[in-house]
Amino acid sequence: MFNDEPYVAPAVRQRVLDAAKTLGYRRNNAARALASGRTHTIGVVTLGTAGYGPASLLVSIERAVRDAGYALRLVSTLDADPAGIAGGVQSLLEQGVDGIVISEPIDEGAASVGVDVPVLFLGAPPAFTAAQTLTAGTGAVLLARAATDHLLDLGHTTVHHIAGPQRWYAARERLAGWRQALEERGRGTPPVSYGDWSAASGYAAGRELARDSGVTAVFAAGDEMAIGLIRALLEAGRRVPEDVSVIGFDDMPVAAYVTPPLTTVRQPFEAAAREGLKLLVRAIEEPDVDIPPAADPPVDVVARASTAPPPARPQYLDST
Repeated sequence: MFNDEPYVAPAVRQRVLDAAKTLGYRRNNAARALASGRTHTIGVVTLGTAGYGPASLLVSIERAVRDAGYALRLVSTLDADPAGIAGGVQSLLEQGVDGIVISEPIDEGAASVGVDVPVLFLGAPPAFTAAQTLTAGTGAVLLARAATDHLLDLGHTTVHHIAGPQRWYAARERLAGWRQALEERGRGTPPVSYGDWSAASGYAAGRELARDSGVTAVFAAGDEMAIGLIRALLEAGRRVPEDVSVIGFDDMPVAAYVTPPLTTVRQPFEAAAREGLKLLVRAIEEPDVDIPPAADPPVDVVARASTAPPPARPQYLDST
């Protein structure tokens, strides 16, 4: 009755559900586990960071797990944690989860852990063995290409890039998308600047880029780095977007309220989590069925006031 059995008439099902609601009935998950051999629990390994992207993705995962009728167990890893992702996975397996989500993975080398339940990677997967591996939310290459193309379509000859930390698969994918967009259009690939996702690292990279009068467009791999970059450019006398156009990545809420409002690429956190969880639940409940790959994410370039066509003539600066 409560598991959507097809032989129950809709009117009967609704009367029973209404009665259960009136009586305050709750499913007994322990009894369900005994009957089905499953715990109806999904484990999530996430990075221990308050960054906008990972935090937003975690909120979306929690909603998708709950809406799928599963309970959630969470393990957060730290950058300096020697056990890392493999340790988090092992902890969840010991708690008896039916499936595992690994959110925003970073490169920790080959993980020496075998997993006997389906695993969903929201992002590029690290290398370890699982009963079934699924991926969703891996469209950062496509989104980064769209960000770069936006600047090229405005008429910029090339686009500079401030990349995120390269232990993050997401940062590598955004770097790869930027490079692909330039190469496919026969444009030069400038040297890459590297940050750590923070506004401070974008500011530091921006101070260097501001010294080069040939820089007219920059794609920052995260909105916070883009905001720091804009501050550095303005302090150096480079106007945004009249002299240098800047595009970010994520569309964090503050992006619309900085000066100038930041053009950025919106990440589809909710869509990635929901599609990924749909695949994972199907793999749990239908283990013998081949699961189709996740669809490419929607591309949404949010054009605001930080991007414009390049200046008509170079703006030379006093390099001293």
